[in-house]
Amino acid sequence: MKKVLVAGGAGYIGSHTVKELRRAGFKPVVFDNLSSGHRDAAGGAELIEGDLRDPDLIGRLLKEDGFSAVLHFASLIQVGESFVDPRKYYEHNLRTSLNLLGAALDAGVRVFIFSSSAAVYGLPRETPIREDHPLDPVNPYGRTKAMIEQVLRDYDRAYGLKHVSLRYFNAAGADPDGELGERHHPETHLIPNVLRAAAGDGSILGVFGTDFPTADGTAVRDYIHVTDLASAHVLALRRLLDGGSSEVINLGTNRGYSVREVIAAAEKATGRRVPREDRPRREGDPPILLASKEKAERVLGWRLRFSDLGTILETAWAWHLKESGERKRPGGGEAGR
Repeated sequence: MKKVLVAGGAGYIGSHTVKELRRAGFKPVVFDNLSSGHRDAAGGAELIEGDLRDPDLIGRLLKEDGFSAVLHFASLIQVGESFVDPRKYYEHNLRTSLNLLGAALDAGVRVFIFSSSAAVYGLPRETPIREDHPLDPVNPYGRTKAMIEQVLRDYDRAYGLKHVSLRYFNAAGADPDGELGERHHPETHLIPNVLRAAAGDGSILGVFGTDFPTADGTAVRDYIHVTDLASAHVLALRRLLDGGSSEVINLGTNRGYSVREVIAAAEKATGRRVPREDRPRREGDPPILLASKEKAERVLGWRLRFSDLGTILETAWAWHLKESGERKRPGGGEAGR
């Protein structure tokens, strides 16, 4: 059984990937500072609480424990915050990645899976977006991802570090078994915020931009179920362990839904109205973001199982109801804290 280190494995995408890794016969060890992750999200995997800003700690761990690979999910991810406080994003995302990469090299680990983002593309010149689309990120968050991808290419050339950079589009949904879900604080993603508004928690959904050049004036995005996203990491890991070459690969569905379409589907799935209000566009928001999934299918043998919008919303709603029920139990604090 191959042991793999999952940095950020107690977070949303990381925890779903840990579950898929265990199901596939790997032994994941979660390394997380729990600043945004949750201790219980590690499931039955070993959890080491620590911070990637401590190079000595991560270096000792990788040298002592015989890891075959590293999967890196630990980064700051809020695009809006990266505009307001770019220093925080450059210092955190670059430093933690360089520390982890340096520790992997020093320990002789030469297989690395990187959690990248469609934000590296910026405003798309064509759609669906292929991996050879020019990189032109329009926010500091996306620039940090593009910079780390370049570091990985240089480390492959110089040190033989084989890697796959997985460029996510819009991760959504929750574990179909109901064990895991999305718990961001604050929450900036559309689908969980739509469901919170539908649940009647007093929030009003902001629709940011109604004048985009799309069919209904709202932005169109490519939503991928988090379990399908997680399965791609397992396939990428197996490919590298079997001697495959380094790659950059999109993870999306090549199918887009507008904000208004998501709201309508959520109202159908929940049987409740979503209170909302129209607001101005956010800086840097492109009208349409769609991924080409051809390379993921061809190179990884990846197939979507849960990424239709109905399943995404059903699993996310079931998770929301479970979490809100747990939070309201007498004497209970917020789940995952």
